[in-house]
Amino acid sequence: MSKGYPEVRLRRLRRTSSLRDMFAMPTPEPSKFIWPVFLVEGEGRKEAIESMPGQYRFSVDELVKALKDVVAIGVKSVLLFGQTEKEDSKDECGHCACDPNGVVQRAIPVLKSAYPSLIVFTDVCLCAYTSHGHCGPRDVDGSVDNDAACDMLARVAVSHAKAGADGVAPSAMMDGQIAAIRAALDEEGFSNTILISYSTKFASQMYGPFRDAENSAPGEGDRQGYQASYRDLNTALRESEFDEQEGSDALMVKPALFYLDLIRTISKSTLLPVMAYNVSGEYSMIHAAAEKGYCDLYATARESLYAIFRAGATQVISYWAPFYKEIFS
Repeated sequence: MSKGYPEVRLRRLRRTSSLRDMFAMPTPEPSKFIWPVFLVEGEGRKEAIESMPGQYRFSVDELVKALKDVVAIGVKSVLLFGQTEKEDSKDECGHCACDPNGVVQRAIPVLKSAYPSLIVFTDVCLCAYTSHGHCGPRDVDGSVDNDAACDMLARVAVSHAKAGADGVAPSAMMDGQIAAIRAALDEEGFSNTILISYSTKFASQMYGPFRDAENSAPGEGDRQGYQASYRDLNTALRESEFDEQEGSDALMVKPALFYLDLIRTISKSTLLPVMAYNVSGEYSMIHAAAEKGYCDLYATARESLYAIFRAGATQVISYWAPFYKEIFS
């Protein structure tokens, strides 16, 4: 029969700072973080994103400068988000997303040249390039045409791979998008390009600051018809199961903090890496609370990031990445 108090005193293990460190889970290494960044056209542009304190829209030359300190602290990866600011270049299908002269396609070789060991992932989606702001062309009923979207996403992924991306990450939540992209990459000779699946991505309220940064809010309607429902967890879990079967190299849960249970469940059911996207709303909420004096900024960020890793994430995509030293020092 197990003993309890007073024979067992659990406080013994947390009596001093040294003891607490000894028995604590390891601090996540900076190499486990992926920094999501927003690209814009032009030169010399570093524009503060009002809804995301400490984050910016970068032209490629400014991102090269910003990465110097980020790479120096040990963060080894970025996830690039592009957009077009030319409204007349947007169309129903988002064709400009696969333009070889697009901002993402031009940024990749520049970043790889400046930082040869940097891992460059790219987001593959269409919402910032379509005239209507949805993640694919629409059919006659106004719904996103799933199969036509998969064809476009495959074209975008191939254009990123041709530019030198280490991996592509489709985020549109179309059925069959992983199979379509893997087939297109292999056919074009990019069998070594990593394919990361936004496999369990929820229709969430936590994307508001991102849509502000990326100018990607839908013109009408919402994305509940293709992003996962937080009220239907079995179907959400099947999304990751199917993406693994279709050839994804890593799975992802997005958002992270509201879905720790899903991170835990998926990580226990797969041998693939399970990434978590610590999204813009989660980041900005902590900033807002700290600004009100409700919490300490970096201590709260640290607690939240430990929670994500503790749930089973193997890597975390997070806007906190550039602040690793402040958070974990």
